[in-house]
Amino acid sequence: MPEIGIGIVGGGYMGKAHSVAMSAVGAVFNTALRPRLEMICASSPESAERYRAAYGFKRATEDWQMLVNDPAVEAVVIASPQETHRQIAEAAFALGKPVLCEKPLGASMADGEVMVAAAEVSGVTNMVGFNYVRTPATQFARKLIADGELGDVTWFRGEHTEDFYADPDAPATWRTTGMANGTIGDLAPHMVNGALALMGPIAEVMAEVETVHETRPGGKVTNDDHAQIMCRFENGAMGNIYVSRISTGRKMGYAYEISGTKGALRFDQEDQNALWFYRREGPEAHRGFTKILTGPAHPDYEPFCQGPGHGTGYQDQIIIEAKDFLEAIHTGQPIWPTFRDGHEVNRVLAAALASSKRRQWQDIHDF
Repeated sequence: MPEIGIGIVGGGYMGKAHSVAMSAVGAVFNTALRPRLEMICASSPESAERYRAAYGFKRATEDWQMLVNDPAVEAVVIASPQETHRQIAEAAFALGKPVLCEKPLGASMADGEVMVAAAEVSGVTNMVGFNYVRTPATQFARKLIADGELGDVTWFRGEHTEDFYADPDAPATWRTTGMANGTIGDLAPHMVNGALALMGPIAEVMAEVETVHETRPGGKVTNDDHAQIMCRFENGAMGNIYVSRISTGRKMGYAYEISGTKGALRFDQEDQNALWFYRREGPEAHRGFTKILTGPAHPDYEPFCQGPGHGTGYQDQIIIEAKDFLEAIHTGQPIWPTFRDGHEVNRVLAAALASSKRRQWQDIHDF
């Protein structure tokens, strides 16, 4: 069975998640390509060696260029800060190496445009790490919508809400500086990507982006705490997205509601193995939302467990993502979301920021 040498840039939270996923994906999904943990890169020789030993890589380096240029590294996973994405991706594509890049795509619209161009000129596999759309429940929700089970979809409400900065006295850190680290740069991409996956392209937005706690112990806050985005989808449906890092009580509030002429859906990532489905059929007295527990009949569930209702977790989403990346490399066929799909998220958020500043609706096609 053919192997592929994997190099991962970044060994922290997401670097670990991708390392574990690449270690497990072959056994879980019996992939045609089997990852070989070739090299990991971190910011210092000491941390790189620590990650190498912990995650099982053959070699370690503090120089991402050494990793990308190494012949044994045949595919690159970028799990480093946004400002590093562009250089690493361009270098990998120039060598014809597939790239899986964590979201958001680069640190700016300009970065994203260059990265998309480099990906498409290279012709090699490229993907962006939006893992929440890969839960079996959300994959099934996409199928229900595509199959017309909801009829004509008329409305969408999505949120990505957490409370890690709900306390006004929480100290300033790297998270409170730079727009790329604010809520629009950190949490919003996931739900915008979810909206695009479930509903299709967004045509225009009207947004408010706000910093609630402008100072914190240790410094001034230079990015946003929460935002609300009204949107109109190209299919005509209305939508609303709310994102927040100060939403008291919410830990993983990636949630959505979708209404159509024949049915409706509800989902909440804090109960990620359940999807609520309403059918507008039968006697009124018998109608109501049905809780569907995910199981082997749902997408990408059975490789983890044969028991319905036993559930999958966050790390499993990354393993599914790794499976998709390897399949795209093996078949030569793109699997959503590509760099271009990731850049569409950037465009929506650029329009949202402009809307908040100008206090008016913004057409996505202008960005």
